[in-house]
Amino acid sequence: MKSNAGAQRPLFDLDLLKAIVMVADCGTFTAASARLHSTQSTVSQKVKRLEDMAGHKLLERGARDVRPTDAGETLLAYARRMLALNDEMLESLAGATVGLTVRLGVPEDFVGGPTTHMLAAFTREHPQVKLEVTSGLSRDVERNYDRGDLDLALVKHRRNSREAVASWPEQLRWIDSAKNPSFQLDPIPLVAFPPRGLYRDDMTNAIEGLGRRWRMSFISSSLSGIQAAVADGLGISLLPLRSVTADHVVLTQKSGLPAIETMDLALLHRPTADTVVKELARAMSRMIGKPRR
Repeated sequence: MKSNAGAQRPLFDLDLLKAIVMVADCGTFTAASARLHSTQSTVSQKVKRLEDMAGHKLLERGARDVRPTDAGETLLAYARRMLALNDEMLESLAGATVGLTVRLGVPEDFVGGPTTHMLAAFTREHPQVKLEVTSGLSRDVERNYDRGDLDLALVKHRRNSREAVASWPEQLRWIDSAKNPSFQLDPIPLVAFPPRGLYRDDMTNAIEGLGRRWRMSFISSSLSGIQAAVADGLGISLLPLRSVTADHVVLTQKSGLPAIETMDLALLHRPTADTVVKELARAMSRMIGKPRR
């Protein structure tokens, strides 16, 4: 069993340590009290309290000056270090080394690439900022933002469905497998996000508008899962242009599929957001391109 003796030891007050250091540096109680904007009796009482705590005489009081005893020299060495650490802590807490955390949420297709390049440049300009980036389905990112878990969010939603700091038209493309196309199958196999996921209703409405039958052949909440499923020939899908890979082929309007222009990218932050959050929002806007107001 561990001893509780350490918990019962007295803690030296920095104010008392400051008093004895000042006396030692000035050489007299009178000069030290003037530097500390205190009275001589108050400074003397503080030194006496230290001596009681230390169990040793710390200062030799002469006719003209005051000198530390051997025990006093030992205490003064620690006192100076403790006071210096206190000053260092105060400077650190008051200065630019204090970290500011910015919680950013983005859709999965904005993880990596240009986004991380932009974030790296931003942190070089703001080394005190710590970024907490979460990604996922836009509906989850938007929900996290609305409940206060994010400071800044980039989301996809129906055009003009909510007010945003800035917005951009989301460029969507119909895609099929480059090696194993499936658009001509009947019914058309569809690769989609789960129910209520983005683009799903647009896909089914467009297929039905062609008078074609469809079936859900593959469902995934992961963008990479959707991309891989299409590439391997499990079906066609509707994805942002930036998510199209070399393993996909874009289905043009010659196929009969209509252009889908129903979605927006929207940047969200609160009017009361910290200045650094607004700076990051501007950096994201520059990365994405000229926004539509």
